[in-house]
Amino acid sequence: MKRIQKFSMLTVLASVAAFALQPAAPVQAEEGPTVKKVKERGEVLCGVHQGRYGFATADSEGRYKGLDVDYCRAVAAAVLGDSEKVKYIPVSSVTRFPALQSGEIDMLSRTTTVTLTRDSSLGLNFGPPTFYTGTGFMVRKAAGVEKVEDMGGATVCVVPGSTTEKNIAALFRSKNMQYTPVVIENQKEMVGAYFSGRCDVMAMDQAGLPGHRQFDAKTPDDHIILEGVFSKEPLAIGVRQGDDQWYDIIKWVTYATFNAEEMGVSKENVDEMKNANNPDIKRMLGTSGDLGKKLGLDNDWAYRVVKQVGNYKEIYDNNFGANSPLKLERGLNNLWINGGLMYGFPMK
Repeated sequence: MKRIQKFSMLTVLASVAAFALQPAAPVQAEEGPTVKKVKERGEVLCGVHQGRYGFATADSEGRYKGLDVDYCRAVAAAVLGDSEKVKYIPVSSVTRFPALQSGEIDMLSRTTTVTLTRDSSLGLNFGPPTFYTGTGFMVRKAAGVEKVEDMGGATVCVVPGSTTEKNIAALFRSKNMQYTPVVIENQKEMVGAYFSGRCDVMAMDQAGLPGHRQFDAKTPDDHIILEGVFSKEPLAIGVRQGDDQWYDIIKWVTYATFNAEEMGVSKENVDEMKNANNPDIKRMLGTSGDLGKKLGLDNDWAYRVVKQVGNYKEIYDNNFGANSPLKLERGLNNLWINGGLMYGFPMK
C-alpha cells in the first residue's frame, strides 16, 4: 500500500510540474479609463510645446510638426488606427503638469525632463526618453563670450517652471558668478526678448537653440551657441498614474520606434517586412504571437505606428536630422548599437 501511495504522489507532482511548464495563454489587458475616453472621443488630447523647432511648431493653418508631435501621432495610430486623430493643446512650462493632472490632456509630449521629484510627487509616470539633451546657451557674437565663465553679470532669458531655470541657478552658484534672470512664461515672448536685446543670454535645452537662431534671428551669424551641455535632460512622455494600460501603451509605442529602426523596419518597407523570417519582426508587426492583446490593442498596432509615423531614425531625421533644416547630429539620440542611448526593450 505504501509503495502505491508513493507512486501516486510522484505522478501527481510530475503532472503539476508539467502543467506549470505549459505556456500561459495571453491575458487580455483590461481597458483602462484613458483608452475608453480616447475611443469615445475619437481623438487623443496631446499637450505639446507652445513653439520649439524640432519638437512642436504649428504652421499658419494650425498644422503641427515635430518629434514630440510625432509621438502623439504614433499613440493615435496604435490606439485609434489613425495618426491624424490628435488634438494638440499647447501648454507652458507652468501649466503642463496641471493640464495632465486634471485630465485636460491624455498625454504630455512637451520637451519634459524626467526628474525624481516629477516622477514621484506629481502623480505622474514617464515613458522611455524620446530625446536626450541638456541646458545650453545662446549669446551675441559681439559680446565676446566664448564659455560659461565669461557670462558673469549677464542677464539671462529663461521660462519659469523649467529644469533650465534651476540648472542656471545651480551652475552660476557653483562658479561663484552673479547673473540676473529675466523670467518670461510665454516661450515666444522669451525668444523675442532675447533677440530684441532685453537680455544677454538665452537659455533652454540646447537642442532647441539652433532652430531659434536659424528662423527667429534677423542675422543668424550674429549669434553663437556655446559649446557643451550643462545638465542632463532626458525628455519623455508623461501620463497620469493609476492607469497601467495607458502607461504600457505609451512605453511600448516608444520602444516600437526604437526596435523598428534597429531591425531595419521603416515606413517604406514595413509591408514587405510583415513577411520576414525574423521572429522578432513578425511579433512586432503582429503576424505572429499576440502582443497586441496584452496591451488591449489589436495585433497591428506597431505596424500602424511604423507605417503612419515611422521608426525612430525617420522621426529624428524629419525633425532634426538630414530631412530637416536643422541638420543636427544624433549624438546620444543614436541607437545603443551606434554609441547612443536609445534602447528598445524586447517585444516578446
